[in-house]
Amino acid sequence: MNYKIIMKRYLLTCIYILTCFALHAQDYPIHYTLSIKTPGNPAKQYSLAGKEGEMVADPAIPVRARQELTAKDSDQVLRITIEAKEDAYINLEGKLSLNKQQYEATQFYLPGFWYRKNMRSPDKAPNARVSKSWIVREDRLSTPLAGAYDKATGKGVNLVRLDTIDQVALTPLNHGEVILGGPTNLGAIGFGEQKDRVFLSFAIPYKEAPHSYYRKLTLGDPVTSFVLVRSGERFTAEYLVRSFEAGDYSDFVAKSWTTSMETKKPAPVKAGEFSDQEIKSVLAKFWKQSFTSTKDLKGYSGVHLQTADCEVIPLLEVGFVGRVLLNAFNSLEFGYQQNDEELIHISNQIWDSYLANGFTKGGLFREVVNEYHNWETDVFSIRRQSEGLYATLFYLAYEKAAGRHHPAWESRVKTMLDLFSKLQKEDGSFPRKFDDNLKVKDASGGSSSCTVPPLVMAYQYFKDKSYLEMARKVAAYQQAELISKADYFSSTLDANCEDKEASLYVATSLYYLAQVSKGKEKAHYIEQAKKASYFALSWYYTWDVPFAPGQMLGDLGLKSRGWGNVSVENNHIDVYIFEFDEILDWLASETKEPRFSDFAEVIRSSMRSQLLPYEGHMVGIGKVGYYPEVVQHTQWDYGKFGKGFYNDLFAPGWTVASLWELLTVGRTEAYFK
Repeated sequence: MNYKIIMKRYLLTCIYILTCFALHAQDYPIHYTLSIKTPGNPAKQYSLAGKEGEMVADPAIPVRARQELTAKDSDQVLRITIEAKEDAYINLEGKLSLNKQQYEATQFYLPGFWYRKNMRSPDKAPNARVSKSWIVREDRLSTPLAGAYDKATGKGVNLVRLDTIDQVALTPLNHGEVILGGPTNLGAIGFGEQKDRVFLSFAIPYKEAPHSYYRKLTLGDPVTSFVLVRSGERFTAEYLVRSFEAGDYSDFVAKSWTTSMETKKPAPVKAGEFSDQEIKSVLAKFWKQSFTSTKDLKGYSGVHLQTADCEVIPLLEVGFVGRVLLNAFNSLEFGYQQNDEELIHISNQIWDSYLANGFTKGGLFREVVNEYHNWETDVFSIRRQSEGLYATLFYLAYEKAAGRHHPAWESRVKTMLDLFSKLQKEDGSFPRKFDDNLKVKDASGGSSSCTVPPLVMAYQYFKDKSYLEMARKVAAYQQAELISKADYFSSTLDANCEDKEASLYVATSLYYLAQVSKGKEKAHYIEQAKKASYFALSWYYTWDVPFAPGQMLGDLGLKSRGWGNVSVENNHIDVYIFEFDEILDWLASETKEPRFSDFAEVIRSSMRSQLLPYEGHMVGIGKVGYYPEVVQHTQWDYGKFGKGFYNDLFAPGWTVASLWELLTVGRTEAYFK
């Protein structure tokens, strides 16, 4: 081909690329507000035009600010540099305008904190009824990313903090204008509305507006932090701006999670060279130390304990958060594996006591028995009832395989399944809460997925197809009301909002149905599980939040990647995983998406032993084996202490059960063989 023609085409291509980039950049003009604070005085605000190069025109401003916007593949990288001409306390906020997106047509995304418009959340937690614009600390998010999805055009935009965030300073206040006590590179990120148009926002250092959120259902005053930049020093931050097409909000979340993985590149955590068996041996000490009795039941004291001493109290919960029966099965199985007669004896006492005295007059599990306060619940949840059945069916199958039969337990299970059939509504859903006469107290169907594992297990155990049909009806409900609407809610017992466990339980339910399905039906469940899993994964941290010296979790060296945030209402991380890691490995194989198994390994490595209490490594917990929960990693507390510490009360019953299932690979698939 003629050389001149080749060069002409090359130049035209370059011009086209540059033109596209220029037009792309113009789609997202950036406006800055620079705040300078003099101690003891209100900060002064200066408006800066977002332009390439120097942005400060007023020589009286004591800093220089520079913006650089460069192409990186099909993305843009925004780099901001602030250099002090004299000592100054500064905060810089930027707003990336998405001029073509209307607020009403836009769904937002702050991973692990905000989905769509958070309309499931109550007014005392962040949601769009309270305000259309929010900016929050980056360590509140599983990835420091803000996203906006335009339902009208199918276009999504991600704004992601790119540079390393590894410093945070102790702060004397969590509201108002706050001068930080040392260096920090922790910022804030968010979104908002202005004249029905949308913007994505960021700030360095952090701020929270229109409210801070420092305790459950407690919206506080806004906070803006200021960091000292000394004369001649520079302060920089980098962000990725990525736009892409998405078929719907679910697709947008999936692609945004891929962005999180690509930008943060989370690697497995190196935290102690312990085998799974060694970790189990430590966790098993919880069962021996926590065994307790009420007047007619036996179980494990794993709820409402003090982290400082873990003293036993007679409070038993069948399902979440105590998980007495799942712990009773795990301890029985481990007792036989280790020839530990004490564990076997303890476990059998629990099962015998619940068979004799663990059911209500109506035939339901006595969910919560609190002899400590002479009280037990008379309002029951589909979640705890299902989790009790789940544990019981594992127990029955294990015992049957060993030649030990329990017809009385089988009869009890069938009675409960009959009650389930009466509770299930025409659309396939189950009410969230009800009384012993099955009168509905909370009709929300968001936690219906909890019923599917025991229903499918009952089908396998009893060979009764009616149980499978009930599970299939739940799957149809999930597809119509949760998955297709990208609306996962109401699975945590102490919150009724967007939460991690809702999407995780949906994915788990589909995993169970796939175990007993073939052909197109199985392929359908796999595809649906994949969609739900992206939402569940979005709650899990892809990065390590920083802690200040003196904050215990940082001093212990905790790496937050792999841990999951809880819900919009409860902003702490925990080890809620159970068999989700196994589901991710299964999905990676079935869907040829290696990121699932890659991140499953991050979860496994991070949760196994970082906060495992053992001799010489008690991690602030009173007893060996009592793995902590309510791990407070951001400026938020569940009632006590705040960032870098645990709440003073915790529930190790569920954490031990969760980690036990994480370490017991292949249990579910073995059940269905």
